Amino acid sequence: MAEHFIGDVPLYPRSHYVAELRPEIPEAAYAPARSRLLLVPLYLAIVVLGGLSIALGWAPWPTWPVIAIVMGIAFSCQTFITHEGLHGGITRNKTLQNLQAYIGFLPFMLAPRIWVAWHNQTHHAITNQPGDPDAFPTLETYNSDANAKLAVDVFAVGPRRLRGLLTFLFGFTIQSAHQTHSMKKFKYASGGTFALAAVETAIYVGFWIALAFVVGIVPWLFMCVIPMMVANIFVMSFILTNHSLSPFIPINDPLITGLSVTVPKFVDRITLNFGFHTEHHLFPAMSSRHAHLIRKLCIEHWPERYQSMPLVTALFELNRTARVYKDAVTLYDPDTKQSWPAILPRAAQRAGSVAEHQPAA
Repeated sequence: MAEHFIGDVPLYPRSHYVAELRPEIPEAAYAPARSRLLLVPLYLAIVVLGGLSIALGWAPWPTWPVIAIVMGIAFSCQTFITHEGLHGGITRNKTLQNLQAYIGFLPFMLAPRIWVAWHNQTHHAITNQPGDPDAFPTLETYNSDANAKLAVDVFAVGPRRLRGLLTFLFGFTIQSAHQTHSMKKFKYASGGTFALAAVETAIYVGFWIALAFVVGIVPWLFMCVIPMMVANIFVMSFILTNHSLSPFIPINDPLITGLSVTVPKFVDRITLNFGFHTEHHLFPAMSSRHAHLIRKLCIEHWPERYQSMPLVTALFELNRTARVYKDAVTLYDPDTKQSWPAILPRAAQRAGSVAEHQPAA
């Protein structure tokens, strides 16, 4: 029996959904999608050839912005591969996972072991709950934690907040740096793990600095900075819509705390179905090539709980609403005192008032 509710709608742990869906999922769906490793040299070749064409003057300078954009898209595609790879959806071999992750996280200077502690082991365990490193703060935290206040006031996306564009341009880079700096707070990352991550991060930073000295500042801007900004925009457009519009609730209920977004099919292909995010939180180690099956099953089993909208609509909602949780289901702007409801499944909306929701801690 459920112990937590939004209005009259019960909240369930991930295990509840998995137990119901598992009998309908073929065993083959749990196998890693090894063929996706072939994408790694493809995107790497795009980046290397693009960089060389700028550094060695193969391409005329008016084409550099276009090359930088293409490199940035290739960077972001490697990041989506890394996300699935480190979850075990592409290969179970840890060495291969990490080798690809060193490439995929190079633009963001993020050590793979930090991502695993931050994302796989922490975010997935307590999604949109107290302690989730990806969640925006409650009002209580905002008022008591200077770092949380700074993050919201300077970087958060919201109404009439042009500076929120910084989140799209540099968000994942900044968050990666913050999680690297704060790594010791994760119970999964301590001691030698932290020391190794620090060395890996230093190597990343050293690589980009050395590249600037070798090719010069202007080529470096088009080989590093602009592609990194493009990759941030692409990646953050998905990351921000995953959970930032959803309630902040006491348990990890993937159908309540997660939002899937729809995009054109070619975008689904190059992002490895990253928009199927509720599906990913239900089966994080499963390759997202099976996300369509999981979505179909979710809609069949819980048509009034499953939540999805077009990516463009979700981005509009992000820019229309605030990023502080006044309570579990209310987004709040401390400056203007305005409030907006978090997105809720149709079942909760039909239940009427949500006054009986569990308050955010």
